[in-house]
Amino acid sequence: MRRRREDLTRAQEGAEEVMRIRAAYAERARSIPNTRYSLFDSAHLSMHQELEQAVLGALDRHGMGALQMKRILDIGCGTGQWLREFVQWGALPGNLYGIDLIGERIEAARTQCAPGVHLICGDATAVDQPDGVFDVIIQMTTFTSILDQDMRRRVAEEVLRLLNSEGIFLWYDYHVNNPRNPHVRAVTRREIVQLFSGCSIELRRITLAPPVARAVARRSRHLYMLLAGIPWLHYFGVISKRAAAARGRSGRDLRYQC
Repeated sequence: MRRRREDLTRAQEGAEEVMRIRAAYAERARSIPNTRYSLFDSAHLSMHQELEQAVLGALDRHGMGALQMKRILDIGCGTGQWLREFVQWGALPGNLYGIDLIGERIEAARTQCAPGVHLICGDATAVDQPDGVFDVIIQMTTFTSILDQDMRRRVAEEVLRLLNSEGIFLWYDYHVNNPRNPHVRAVTRREIVQLFSGCSIELRRITLAPPVARAVARRSRHLYMLLAGIPWLHYFGVISKRAAAARGRSGRDLRYQC
């Protein structure tokens, strides 16, 4: 009986967290101009290209460059920007899956993504797919939007259930808090290690703080690229079930097997 009450409490808390996230994104949609996240905005373009280069490099290093036969899941896919990128890189639409809590985003993704891409409106704690079915899973600033610690844990568990033994989980998210945004909470290196205990994890810091990026990129693309070499606000990471590479490496890469 006690276990059942605990399960009901978790379910209620999970439902409340889903409602909170949807409300936060609705508020954000009202208050932030669409042009801020347009590739025609020089700052957003610079940040996106930096991240795009990191993703392509990670795919290549981990033997995922031939995307035609790879099954890929984007958690928090939004309007499907990264799903469209994967199609450009050679992935087949029928092998691409995206899930997002916000129905309006999923509807926008349906109009913008290639026919055949699988789009799901729902939360990522229970994805209706078999164990180990995906070769690549990505999340781009999704975990920071989840404030409930239990929900973060359940999403991480679902990622590991869905990822095959040779697959990789690409991580991009804040590791410091934004004092101006109470709807997000940083995910530190320690928490990533706890969430993905037993996995091989690579982390490195990338991306200028958005206000700095906007100020710099509009003045000089070259200056942005110079400053981008300094560790900043996000972790870009590769998480896998495979044994961590024996090699050590100094610098900004934080490699370890947890």
